Formats: sequence, C-alpha cells, structure tokens
Amino acid sequence: MLTLIKTAQDGRKLEVAGLAILFDGKLEAFELLDVTDHPRRLEILHVEPAATHIAGRVALTRDEAERARAALAAAEADVIASPAAIAERFRLATIRRACREGIE
Repeated sequence: MLTLIKTAQDGRKLEVAGLAILFDGKLEAFELLDVTDHPRRLEILHVEPAATHIAGRVALTRDEAERARAALAAAEADVIASPAAIAERFRLATIRRACREGIE
C-alpha cells in the first residue's frame, strides 16, 4: 500500500511503500533524518526553511514527517506480526542459543 507524503514542485511524488520511502517510484530512503542531525543542515534550511526532517534528498515539514513516520510504523507493525517474521525471530534465537552453548 502506498501512502502519499508530498508532491514535489516538478510533480514527482514522495510515497511510503512498506518499509521504504520512494521518490518518483524509486527507493529514496529507509528512515527519516532530523534536519538538526544532518551535516548540511544550514544549506537545507536556507533552501527549505520549514524543513524539520530529510528523507534521502527530500526535505519534509513536520506534518509530512509525521505522516511518513506513521506509515512506516504501520508497515513495521504488519511485518513484525507476520508469521514469517515470527518464525525468523525464533530461528535466529535458536541459532544464537546454539552458538552460546557451543553447538554449531
């Protein structure tokens, strides 16, 4: 399921699809970065003063970032609750336990 976050001035769409953030249908990022943590924050704020977060190359306002976070959190909850993910966590736990006990 795609969740539209914003449309750029040139018409390209920033969307959340599952655990990925897509820009114009191509992978842009897997997480949001706070502008204050970005090494080029001054340049970002000069170009987009209302920006609070960055998704790859795209600056987001607070509302856009909240929508993106909510969509990512919903997708993560779906993935975590899936039977395949639960089975994988049990498989990894079994492997870790075997390694701790010296059974490889």
